[in-house]
Amino acid sequence: MKPLPIIIALLVSAFLYLMVFERDRLLDFASTAPEQPVAQTLQPAELQAVTPATDPVRLVTVVAINSVAQTVNSAVLLRGRTEAARQVNVMAETSGKVISSPLRKGAYIEAGQTLCQLDPGTRQSRLNEAVARQIEANARLPEANARTMGAEASLAEARISENAARRLNISGYASQTRAASAKAALQAALAGVESAKAAVISAKASGQAAMASVAAIKKDIENLTITAPFAGLLETDSAELGALLQPGALCATIIQLDPIKLVGFAPETEVDRVTVGAMAGARLATGREVVGRVTFLSRSADPKTRTFRVEVEVPNTGLAIRDGQTVEIIVASDGASAHLLPQSSLTLNNNGDLGVRFVGKDSIVGFAPVSILRDTTEGIWVAGLPNVIDVIVIGHEYVIKGVKVNATYREANQ
Repeated sequence: MKPLPIIIALLVSAFLYLMVFERDRLLDFASTAPEQPVAQTLQPAELQAVTPATDPVRLVTVVAINSVAQTVNSAVLLRGRTEAARQVNVMAETSGKVISSPLRKGAYIEAGQTLCQLDPGTRQSRLNEAVARQIEANARLPEANARTMGAEASLAEARISENAARRLNISGYASQTRAASAKAALQAALAGVESAKAAVISAKASGQAAMASVAAIKKDIENLTITAPFAGLLETDSAELGALLQPGALCATIIQLDPIKLVGFAPETEVDRVTVGAMAGARLATGREVVGRVTFLSRSADPKTRTFRVEVEVPNTGLAIRDGQTVEIIVASDGASAHLLPQSSLTLNNNGDLGVRFVGKDSIVGFAPVSILRDTTEGIWVAGLPNVIDVIVIGHEYVIKGVKVNATYREANQ
């Protein structure tokens, strides 16, 4: 077996090891010139002070751009769905058979329009009876008041008689029996007054009960007509003709789509950038684009997703946007200072931090971590850098922090 292939393989393996595992040391070694032998010729002290003992260092050449920070409009991207502004299941509040023809789903309904009409049955007769009882109760009240006045007059007369009989008995001009009889008459008059007052209270209670009965029957008759609480679209057919509805039975479902709500969910890292009243744009899965404002931002996170509900209200003239469509929402936020850099200029340091290498003072390479704001066709917007910085865009993978380089510059848009 010839030794040459083995030797070549060993050399290649050693080279690959140096390039992968000892890259920093290899670059440091490559960027430093070999030491020169010290000249034997003696020189004056002044000349030795200004004459270098080595040749100029070989520097790695890199290409950099002078980047100046710009203010960019920052936005929060949310994904969600459309929701009807209002949706309600209109229920029956009384029992009865439907005597109206059903309205079909998809029909536009005005506020107050009849959805279901129920058979009144004997309710009108019961109302007439309750009204008659109310009239009778109201008629008994003046009679009870008159009886009360008569009882009070009898009480006053009985008090006078009892007082006179008692005095005469003390003076010896009337018997004790007469005084006792007058006292008994006074007690009877007091009982009569109390009875008359009780009759007044009973008459008033009967009147109020009759009034309440009349009001309840009238309300029950009003509930026979089930109307729409607001204008919107029927999401279901109304109850069929002849159907028996009980209290709580569904008559119809109405939704309001103008305006319509766009509901998104903001993560914890982005929620502070969303404010109520901020402008928002949205794109539906159909490609339709709409604009509105943020009307609600939840203060409580969803316990499962740890996201916060965001609602945007947009006009929906013509009702072209439906309930439940997928939507992407972009909420405007305050502008941020950022640099537009080529995406290829981003790199990682030894700790795995994303950032860029730049040319600092005395052409020494530095590293600065960045955060990505937005990716565009012109480049990537990053934050976290000084207002003015020389970012290395070519050769940054071959240098490390602290190395001196030979930097050439190009325009940022090249």
